[in-house]
Amino acid sequence: MKASPKVGTVGEVSFVVESKHAIDFADGNMPAVLSTPWLIWFMEHASREAMLPLLEPGESTVGVQVDVQHLAATPLGGRVTCRARVIHSDGTLISFQLEAHDEHERIARGVHKLRVIQVARFAERVQRKLRS
Repeated sequence: MKASPKVGTVGEVSFVVESKHAIDFADGNMPAVLSTPWLIWFMEHASREAMLPLLEPGESTVGVQVDVQHLAATPLGGRVTCRARVIHSDGTLISFQLEAHDEHERIARGVHKLRVIQVARFAERVQRKLRS
């Protein structure tokens, strides 16, 4: 890393809920709404956005912990903004406070940890598993 992230550093990702982001059990009675796995995906990417300016060539990030409360539904076409704020940095392990809002309310909150990794070393560990 070029530098450790400062507490308060923010990453943000916004998106519009499309059918591919919706629950797969919507039907005539159950409306199509943003699924929790997709919400977490976008929240994790908000954390990554906060880290990208600090990464050296050959570095990347991987999520290592996520704890999210999905508080409210967002229908198809709704715009969601996910925000991740650095709350702690311990070497390569970075902790974030997460929040997501649609146009009406806060829809999620939680915490996330990611680790900065060396891509080559990570890829080698994955390759060892493939060879076993």
